[in-house]
Amino acid sequence: MELVERYLEHVRVEKRLAARTVELYALDLHKLTGNAKQAGVELTRVQNAHIRRWVAQMHGAGRSGRGIALILSGWRGFYTWLGKQGLVESNPVQDVRAPKAPKPLPKALGVDDAVQLAEHQDADADPWLEARDRAIVELLYGCGMRVGELVGLDISAGKEARGWIDLQAGEAHVLGKGSKRRTVPVGGKALEALAHWLALRDPAGKVAQPALFIGRNATRLTAQSVWQRLKRRSLMAGLATPVHPHMLRHSFASHVLQSSGDLRAVQELLGHANITTTQVYTRLDFQHLAKAYDAAHPRAHRKTR
Repeated sequence: MELVERYLEHVRVEKRLAARTVELYALDLHKLTGNAKQAGVELTRVQNAHIRRWVAQMHGAGRSGRGIALILSGWRGFYTWLGKQGLVESNPVQDVRAPKAPKPLPKALGVDDAVQLAEHQDADADPWLEARDRAIVELLYGCGMRVGELVGLDISAGKEARGWIDLQAGEAHVLGKGSKRRTVPVGGKALEALAHWLALRDPAGKVAQPALFIGRNATRLTAQSVWQRLKRRSLMAGLATPVHPHMLRHSFASHVLQSSGDLRAVQELLGHANITTTQVYTRLDFQHLAKAYDAAHPRAHRKTR
């Protein structure tokens, strides 16, 4: 422990670290000392294999990757200092990294919340804006489009069109990532909302802008505007969480997968080049099933005494 105390004095006095930081270093080095003692090895004789074993033990005990990374940082600094003192030949922590944190699941709405948002109507809103915003929600949730694909849509097909809606065929033709085109079906509710929006979009026939979704200044709607309008609409609809466009894409994928179980179909609808990208939605689907099991199965939970 003498070496640890000397190091803590070093970081406290010479490096002038905050008292709380020094306290955290002390806790981490106390753990290191305990591990070394249990392994029957002196601190100056700790090897890379020891560190890796202790990292695996912490990970197995449930400590997060971020927490382990912070501990390793403290240990690494200690051994760097020991090296400068000529007490160790190499730093056993130098090439050890904490386990990667699992990728967070995409945020998706529950079916009830998604339907609540899609069916929301603001009676006090400008009818023109209301029709446009409702059509946007129906397309994002009903087709799983990216916001960039949505704002790139034109009213009709053309040489310069990045994407368009074929109302008669009930299809959306979009230009996705990597300039890859795909066709996705447009549901009945979205077609109704689009027809209503198109009836109000330019009744006088004076707008030359080919974009399907435009602002009051007759310019193509931007992705940022869609984010802002969707956030506002979700709060007006009474949802607890502000909704963004990609959340509706995640909701589309999750709900289609829950109903169909067809991962390949979801991959095609989303325009994913690799099915591993789509497989994240199987984790969302499992969460849904797990919740249903926990709520319904009589043996899901042990009774507390």
